[in-house]
Amino acid sequence: MSSKKSRSRASKHQIPEIRLADPFYEREVERYESPLPSREYILQLLTEAGCPVDAEAFAEQLHITDDERDLFQRRLGAMQRDGQLMLNRKRQLCLPDKLDLIKGRVEGHPDGFGFVVPEEGGDDLYLSPKEMHRVLHGDRVLVRVAGFDRRGRREAKIVEVLDHVNKFVVGRYYLEGGVGFLIAENRRINQDILVPAEHAGPARSGQVVTVEILTQPGAHNEAVGRVTEVLGSFTGPGMEIEIALRKHDLPYVFPPEVEKQAEKLPKKVLKKDLDGREDIRHLPLVTIDGETARDFDDAVYCEPLGRSGYRLVVAIADVSHYVQPNDALDKEGFTRGNSVYFPRRVIPMLPEALSNGLCSLNPEVDRLSMVCDMRITSTGSIKEYRFYPAVIHSHARLTYNQVWSWLSGEAKPEKQHAALMPHLEALDKLFRVLLKARAKRGAIDFGSTETQIIFDDQGKIKEIVPVIRNDAHRIIEECMLAANVCASDFLHENKQPALFRIHEGPTTEKLAALRGFLAEFGLDLGGGDKPHAKDYAALLEKIKDRPDHGLLQTVMLRSLKQAIYSPDNKGHFGLAYEAYTHFTSPIRRYPDLMVHRGIKAVLQGERLPAKGLAEIGLHCSMTERRADDATRDVDAWLKTYFMQDRIGEEYNGTVSAVTSFGMFVSVDDIFIEGLVHVSELGQDYFHYDQAKHMMLGERTGKRYRLGDRVRIKVMRADIETSKIDFSLVEVVETAEEIAAPKKKAGRSRSGSKQK
Repeated sequence: MSSKKSRSRASKHQIPEIRLADPFYEREVERYESPLPSREYILQLLTEAGCPVDAEAFAEQLHITDDERDLFQRRLGAMQRDGQLMLNRKRQLCLPDKLDLIKGRVEGHPDGFGFVVPEEGGDDLYLSPKEMHRVLHGDRVLVRVAGFDRRGRREAKIVEVLDHVNKFVVGRYYLEGGVGFLIAENRRINQDILVPAEHAGPARSGQVVTVEILTQPGAHNEAVGRVTEVLGSFTGPGMEIEIALRKHDLPYVFPPEVEKQAEKLPKKVLKKDLDGREDIRHLPLVTIDGETARDFDDAVYCEPLGRSGYRLVVAIADVSHYVQPNDALDKEGFTRGNSVYFPRRVIPMLPEALSNGLCSLNPEVDRLSMVCDMRITSTGSIKEYRFYPAVIHSHARLTYNQVWSWLSGEAKPEKQHAALMPHLEALDKLFRVLLKARAKRGAIDFGSTETQIIFDDQGKIKEIVPVIRNDAHRIIEECMLAANVCASDFLHENKQPALFRIHEGPTTEKLAALRGFLAEFGLDLGGGDKPHAKDYAALLEKIKDRPDHGLLQTVMLRSLKQAIYSPDNKGHFGLAYEAYTHFTSPIRRYPDLMVHRGIKAVLQGERLPAKGLAEIGLHCSMTERRADDATRDVDAWLKTYFMQDRIGEEYNGTVSAVTSFGMFVSVDDIFIEGLVHVSELGQDYFHYDQAKHMMLGERTGKRYRLGDRVRIKVMRADIETSKIDFSLVEVVETAEEIAAPKKKAGRSRSGSKQK
């Protein structure tokens, strides 16, 4: 028994009976030398009271001493911030549930209004511009339903702000008429932040700065801040990335303790690290990545096994050997969640000493790995697999284009790589086998065009080009899928709690909308109320040669949910796997590192706890979305900047999305998307049909639909908002005309000859 616990129990006779009745008293004794009433007990007493309770009287009821007063107030304050209780204007403690209050997070809108997204689920509540004046985007609030707005939405009144989450804001600083203020780069923060002259520092009007908020906004006051960092000119090189990092609160500087731990790591694999590992340095494993890749976390090897199939070895960097739970590197890796890849810059999850050095499977050096060693049949089934820690020696760093040129016969490998060809050819044959198994399984293969921004020597965009995926890309993709499936099966079979990569099927509402849309084209998804991935795959195969294939695929893709991380294995709908997890990228994804630890625990006869996995899954899903949002912002800014020199030019394109305020058009060849606002569609009142992805003119009957081929003119490219505006020149071909069988060359609606 600890001395602290002995002291607490010895003095129990001094604790009032009401405090001893706390069901969680023993837990509080374990945690604190002077235990306070637990949160649960406080809530229990307030519930039993059946009415608001005076805060001072409540403290006296619990016999809170003068010495305990500050600590007790802190506990009540923490409970207020968490939305467990609140103080009314009479300084009475109240339970929010009894007041019909709703706890949620504020979602701001650039036009000044906003919404509250309830934490317990349910429909969003509308916040008027007046209510939004009290808060900023992201703040946590308690609200009361105050009625309905003219559109029938529940309207909320803010009762209490639980948490102001914005401590620092990045934006443009302006000085006008002697008044300094910041316009936030995040357009969801609609309010200006006042910056008094004494807090402006060296900032000049028009510059990008970071401001620390000193006074949060209120019903009768603006937010006030001070400049803490001057980033420079809005159009300076790399400024778009600097803004995105701060706007999305991406950690981009490693704390000193992380750098210190990274510096202490060895520069190479040590002899002592080989204990308990299988030595497979003789296997000619190779890495195959893009030309610009710097962190290599996977290496592969394949050999044919005659009629019985193939042996596939996938070696993954053993990051978990160097990054231990709860050390500085681990905590920072969790905070970041994943690496973020911007054009010309990477924000790594782990310091470069690991990501590009000790954990990168560089050629011709020994590296520690976790290996998935598989036997795959000639029909593509994984007959058996084995996981083990190993030491490897990558025999070459190859690129996708290089490998594909050899396999396709366009080029012959250099002399030093000639010996690798039999293994690469075996990989290619295995890939063909896995591809057939994928089709049989019914995995969905949505084709998409990725783009790459090419810069000139001055850092300006030279061109935007499509990324051509060849079969070498797909070879590695299938190898990684196989290893990931084995990892999920291994963890599941051994009942080791883990983070799965789950992807659920479409909701009932989205499925109904999709079926309605497809019916207009004479198509049916099949599968009844719960379609399988096979049904999606079969329909994609059926429509692949149709001229409106792109339109139909887009609508099908939008009917599916977003994949997330969760300890609840619900399968992966898109890949048609009953269980799936991420094992192959622990350098750049924290969930993969967690999976490695789970596999090692099983191999060592241990079991990691499930506690906290759900929260880790939510966090990593959030950091993944955060990275996507940040990279999208940077791409949008760069593309807008690129289009500034093309105002007035005309292009052909395809309607890629239809909204209530207009339609977005994706321009051919340059891969830029811009908006044709509803006011540019013609002299008519246009109404948005969400189910049909269409705008319909009330008077003229004109229809503009997803998939229409149009000609547009570039009107504006506003780098302040990263928005590109088009005007509609003509409709070249409608989605219906594209879908109709072509008998002979005709004329388009506009009269121009179709090509």
